[in-house]
Formats: sequence, structure tokens, C-alpha cells
Amino acid sequence: LLMPLALLSQTPFPAYPPVFQDDLLPRIDIQMPPDSLAQMLVPGNEYHWHARFIFDNGQIKDTLENTGIRIRGNTSVNAAKKSFRISINTYEPDRKWYGLEKLNLIGSHNDPVVARAKISWDMLRWMGIPAPRANHVKLYINGNYFGLYIHVEHIDEEFVQLRFGNNNGNLYKCLWPADLAYKGSNPNLYKQEYGGRRAYELVTNEAKDDYADLAHFIDVLNNTPINNLPCELEKVFDVDSYLKAMAFDILAGNWDGPIYNKNNFYLYHNLATDKFEYIPNDLDNTVGIDWLGVDWVTRNIYSWAQSGETRPIYKRLNEVPAYKDRFSFYMHHDLQTVFHPDSVFPYLDNLKALIADAAQSDPYRPLDYGFTFDDFEDGWQSSLPWFHTPTGVKSYIQGRWQSANQQLALNDISPIIHQTDLTMWPSATGIQINTSATDDNTLSGMELCYRWNGQPVTCSDLFDDGLHADGVEADGNYGNSLDFSDQTGIFEYYVQATDNTGQQSRQPICGWRVVYVGDTVAPLVINEFMAVNSVIYPDAAGEFEDWIEIYNPKNTAVSLKDFFLTDNMNQPGKWKMPNISIPSQGYAVFWADDEAEQGSHHTNFKLSAEGEYLAIFEKKGDGFTLVDSYTFGQQTPNQATGRLPNGSGNFAQALPTPGANNQPFSPVTEAGLDDYKVTISPNPAVSTIRIALKNTPDNIREVVLFDATGNVIFQKNGLSQQGYSMAPGTGLQGLYVIKVITQTGKTTWHRVVMINE
Repeated sequence: LLMPLALLSQTPFPAYPPVFQDDLLPRIDIQMPPDSLAQMLVPGNEYHWHARFIFDNGQIKDTLENTGIRIRGNTSVNAAKKSFRISINTYEPDRKWYGLEKLNLIGSHNDPVVARAKISWDMLRWMGIPAPRANHVKLYINGNYFGLYIHVEHIDEEFVQLRFGNNNGNLYKCLWPADLAYKGSNPNLYKQEYGGRRAYELVTNEAKDDYADLAHFIDVLNNTPINNLPCELEKVFDVDSYLKAMAFDILAGNWDGPIYNKNNFYLYHNLATDKFEYIPNDLDNTVGIDWLGVDWVTRNIYSWAQSGETRPIYKRLNEVPAYKDRFSFYMHHDLQTVFHPDSVFPYLDNLKALIADAAQSDPYRPLDYGFTFDDFEDGWQSSLPWFHTPTGVKSYIQGRWQSANQQLALNDISPIIHQTDLTMWPSATGIQINTSATDDNTLSGMELCYRWNGQPVTCSDLFDDGLHADGVEADGNYGNSLDFSDQTGIFEYYVQATDNTGQQSRQPICGWRVVYVGDTVAPLVINEFMAVNSVIYPDAAGEFEDWIEIYNPKNTAVSLKDFFLTDNMNQPGKWKMPNISIPSQGYAVFWADDEAEQGSHHTNFKLSAEGEYLAIFEKKGDGFTLVDSYTFGQQTPNQATGRLPNGSGNFAQALPTPGANNQPFSPVTEAGLDDYKVTISPNPAVSTIRIALKNTPDNIREVVLFDATGNVIFQKNGLSQQGYSMAPGTGLQGLYVIKVITQTGKTTWHRVVMINE
């Protein structure tokens, strides 16, 4: 059985496609009716307007018709230089462009250098924090230059899917006053609105509107005794990633984030790890921008939060000595590398050179504050005579670098263990374990410690020698494989690291990771699927999508609450099945359409017509157990593949019967009855189907038309004729089956496709 930990598909730092290529300065053109543009620019009209979108970076040029555009932003709505959101999919629901459904074009009207947000997004990536990609663009609307903008990746289902390998967890947009303070155990308490919107706005799974996971996280964060906080918090929150983000906020002066202003961040419940991930948001007010009269250059890095207010995500973590020391370790690393003036200043010079001409000719940049091009030139180094620009970009970085170094208190840390991947091979005779760790010294060893069914613990060395499926020798990645032929039951384990000063750590920090080895207690089977459905079987929205049929062969009902569907063997928790039950010998049909927002029966992946892997996994403890899988090859359009016989046989071409007993495939237009033929024409048909016998004295006695699930649509008895024109009525669309019975009792079945015109 294959039981990976569902982490292998995570790519927290995806590559830059052409749309985000930042060594070029692309031009974006928006074309729309002039009267629509005039209305859109009036505050209060923040909804989508139809537009043509053109992207040209000198290497690629794309034109997208029928896109949407609207004004975006809260405080920037009334600015002279507007920010915009381009929607690729508002009027074309299935459309994506380079994997994107939306583009955020940020005007940065507060920033005289139009660059601080871009600088901050780049720093986050350098510091190893999952965050949006960004680049500068020149924006034209109806041929008129609207100025220099920062294009920032939208945080949505596509964003989390790309970075965490799943998108069906809850994604919360957290805005003021999102202080993560405990309000009580009732999840609905965290739906409180401020100014007509929730502080914790659920932007996925909106129909369910279930805040139980957020309420539990906030409860753990606030109410767990400090001595036990690491054990409990690390079960529900990616603490290590947030400590890196905390260092960024304090270095970059991001006062408008969660620590000081309880604002501007996202939390995503990553179902692959069952932990919340922190995602930064909206970084205009950074690197020297100040509206509060606070000296962010020298503010103490250990008392940076707003005094007198609840900030558990900063203050509670700082009360844990190990977390405070690890925060200091990350801060020190950043100060020596990505936030060091010698590293940052050449990058700033290149960025300034790239955008200077576009900034100089930007007609909207001066309108809000009177910024001149001299302000653009000087703002990279010096303070400017505006209330909110007391420090230039370089002077801020230089000053913050000096003060943070002076304030830094470093202590020896224990090793920081990173992602651990455990794979049990299909033969269930062994495992492969891979992991890595970071330390302020050097590692002296890493071990896998495990036990079977509660028996005594065994620890085995992990190696970084290039000989144990661990990558290249001395690359910091450790691995080993262990053999345990014929073992079944509960396999519990943790990874342990020791450095050369004797500091030791383990993951998980408390308890064990658990994997169940053996047959699943509730077998289900993949019974039938269709990877190319264009006319056969529509969903509730009338769309023809890929579909998968699951069958329960047991004599009792099976709940699906712990079962997952996936098209990636390294990502068993890709799509969680709904909390429903399949009755004995019953079926469930799911739409593999990558449109999970359409309902509980729509997955977050599609099936490939070229062939791929398809599997059911069951969540067991910290791991997954394989229930059933099938790897299929290239598929024929509108042709089903199913188990014959139903529920237990091998896969073969089958009549499409979603939700019903599988039937073998039969020819479409002609079927032999001894020495004569039954012809069905035309096929596809619109409203009338001609059925005829050839080369026989026999006659047709009865015809019956069934839909794909076995319901009788039309029936005619007592015919006694060699040819008959069936007119089953209008409004039919998809695959149907005709049963023909002759006067002598011979029966054949025939497929016909109906087209609704």
C-alpha cells in the first residue's frame, strides 16, 4: 500500500511565468467603451465591467476578449490613481491565463517611488515565506497611459493549490480588526462584521460558512498554557513559516500587518498537513512609509507590537523561549543575507533603472500628493517633505539593518526540522523516509524513531551521503529505507536531529505521526469514469464534465467522511469526499471538473484524456491508506471505462451508466441478429430516430429508449413492422440506449447520441 504524507506536491515558491517576468516591463492594454470607463471610475461603482485585455512584454503578446475589470482597494478607492482588478474568468467561468483567474494592478499612489510593495514581495520570497509573485507593468486604458503599476498575484484557490497542493481548505482574508483574540468557543462569534464586512472573511467554501477550524486555532493560540503551547500549536499552525514572516514584518516595517495594526493577512487551512498557513497581504505601507508617527527604523524588534492591545500571534509566540530564539535566528540570517545593504542596494538600483522612464511619464502619480519626478529620484535614498515619507528606501534599510543588529540577542538553537516525507511502497514491505533540518551550528546526526503497535522504540540513522535516496551527498537532505516485510498494524514514528553542541529536537515536537498499515476497514472501488464528456451526461448546471463513479460493494453503508479522491499518488489528500454515506451496493458520482466551488460533488482536479493515475485514499491518523487505484491510458471522447462485471471486474470500455450497474460496450449503428442487421439512423439524432431491420422477414415488436441511468424515456409496443421512426420528444441531450425486440423474441441494445437543437 502506498501511504505518503501528502506533502510532496507542495511548491511554496513557484517559478515566474512570463506574466510575472520582472526583468522586463510589460504593457497591459484595457479596451472598453468610453462611457463604461467613465462610470467605472466613479466611486461606488466597484463592480465588473466588460473589457478586452492585451498583454505584451516584447516576447509574448496575448489578447483576451470578454474579461472583467473593476476598481479595487479600500483606502485607495477614492484616490486619483486607482488600483484595478482584472478578472479573466468573470464572463468566461472556466478560463485561466498562465494559471491565473485574476490580476491585481496596484497603483501605489502613496509611494513616490512606486516600488515598496514590489520590494517587499521579493524580500518575502528571498526569506522563504510563501507569498504572491509580483512585477511592474505599464497600464493603458483605451490607448491612454494610466501609469506605472505593480501587478500582484491574487490570493485565491489557484494561489493555495499551487503552493500547498490543495485548495479545498478554508481560506480566510483577515482585515482590521483581525487580532486573533479569543471570543469564545462558538465559531459564529468570529463572523462578526465591521463596516459591512467580516474581520475574518471566508473566501472559499462560502456555502458551508463553517468557522470551526478558525475558532479552534484561535482557542489553541490564546488559551494553551505557555509550557504546552508548542505541542498544541504546531498541530494546527505552521509556526516555523510564521516566525520567518514575523522577522520580515519587523525588518520591513510592515506596521499595517497582523502584529501592529491587526490587518492585512490570510490564513489557509492546508488539508495536506491539517495546519493553518500564514500568507502576507497588501504591502504598500512598508520600507519607510509611516502614517502613525512611529520610528519604525529603530523600534525594538522584541517589543514591536502595539502596546496595550491583544496580539497573541506575536506576544504568545515570544513567550516561548525556543520560538523567540528561532525568530532571532531567522532575523540574524536575514540581516546577514537578503536584508544586508550590500545585497539589497544593487537590486534596488536595477529596479529603479527598469521603471524610471515609466514613472516619469506616469500622469497619475503626481495627482494625489503632488509627487514630482525629483521625488521619485530622491525617494530611493532620502526622506521627502510629505507626512508619510520620513525615510527613503535605502536609508530605511540601512538604518533598520543597523538598529536590528544592535538589538539582536542570539542564543544557541536546537535543529529546525523541515518537511518530512514518508512513503510506503505498494508491496507494503518497507518505507522510504526523507527529511532535512537547519541549525546555527552543524548537524551531528538525524534519526527515524519508530514503533509497531505500541512496542518498544527503535531508532535508525538517516544519511546525507547520496546513497540512501537522499539526493546529492552533503546537500542537507537526509534519507533511508527500512524493510519490514509482513508487518501490519499501527506504525508510529518521529524524526530526531542533533547538532554538534548537543542540542536536540524532534518532529512532531510531541507525540507521534501515525500510519496504519494493512487493508482499509471500509473498501470502496473506482467503478466507472469518463475523462472526455462532451455530450453524454450533464451536471446540475448543464455542463458536460469529467466524472467518476464510486461503488460500495459491502453489505453495509459506508461513510465517506475520511475518504479522498486524487489524480496524484504523491497527494492522497487532494480532494476530500463529502460527508455522506453510500448504501450497500450503492453508488456516488463525482464531477472531476476542477470546480469545487460548484458544490460538494465537484472535485478540485480534472481527468486527463491522455491518461493518468486515479485513486481513493482513506485518512488514517497522520497518514493515508490506499483503498483503490487505477492508471488508465488515452481515452476516447464520450466513452466510459468501467469494471466488468460491475464492482469487481477488470476495467474495459463500457456503456456510460453513472450511478447504475455497469454494462458492456456495444456497437453504435448496427448489430447482428444472426444473418441480418438492425440499423439506427441518424446517429447523432435530433428528434427522430429511424430503426430498421435488414435481410430478414422478421418484424419489430417493441422499442424502448433508456437514458444513461436506466430510466425509460420512451416505449412503443405491438409494432409488427420492419421499420419504425421513433419520435421520443424534444429536449433530449446526451447518450441514450435503444432496446429492440423482434416478433420472434430476439433482443439487441444500441447506443444513440441525442443533440438538443
